[in-house]
Amino acid sequence: MAVVEELIRKEADGTLSFGNYELATKSKRSDFEYEGDLYKIKTFAEITKLEKNGMFVYESVPGTTVTNMKCNEDGITLTVEGKEDAQVTLELEAEKEYDVCIHGRDSGVMKTNLGGKLNISVELDAGVPVQIAVVEK
Repeated sequence: MAVVEELIRKEADGTLSFGNYELATKSKRSDFEYEGDLYKIKTFAEITKLEKNGMFVYESVPGTTVTNMKCNEDGITLTVEGKEDAQVTLELEAEKEYDVCIHGRDSGVMKTNLGGKLNISVELDAGVPVQIAVVEK
């Protein structure tokens, strides 16, 4: 998997890809239209952050590249790549339980906080994509 040179794009299968963890300085792109919503991406080596209509969607520290992100009423699936282990935060429904699967391994049930945020630690090796699936329980 490669970084997203244009910072954010819609894939042929309808999913969303974004982020470039190889950038030395912060880059951003605003007003990217996807499925009727406007997205804003900020990304570089230290952080990747995605917003939809001004609201938080995704953040990773350090920065990552996300491909094939798909959100639906049951949860979210995505593939993440980065130079090193990352802390990923997703915006979901507040105070709900989700089954989390990272790279084909069940990571158990996690509960979002009052704000709907779910924090996941992801072990990453440079150049190796890791699939994440978060499904409402």
